[in-house]
Amino acid sequence: MILYALALGLGAALLEWLHYRHAMRFLPTEVYITVIALAFTGLGIWAGLRLTPQPAPATFERNAAAIASLGLSPRECEILELLAAGQSNKEMARTLGISPNTVKTHLARVYEKLEVQRRVQAIEKARWLALIP
Repeated sequence: MILYALALGLGAALLEWLHYRHAMRFLPTEVYITVIALAFTGLGIWAGLRLTPQPAPATFERNAAAIASLGLSPRECEILELLAAGQSNKEMARTLGISPNTVKTHLARVYEKLEVQRRVQAIEKARWLALIP
């Protein structure tokens, strides 16, 4: 706030100095208004960025209690993460180095443990339980 007030004061002093030097005769008033507007816009943006507190990045902590209570294996947690990333069964199989049929089996177990029928439901419930970010 103090810096902003000082900048306003310096701007006013500069305008008075220009007025006394008869610089107003050489340039139209609109030029001075534009320069002042741009200067204070820049100063306002700078002050806003400088004074506004930046939010701390949120860290995700997996709900270990929910994983234990549901009986999810580490591989099923990996399947859930890949599911949330939007991968197909074949892509999950390639990523994990297993067959697509094994992925289907893991997905069926995950659906059963989460008590859902579809991918979207599984992702929503897993996010609600803080199993995936």
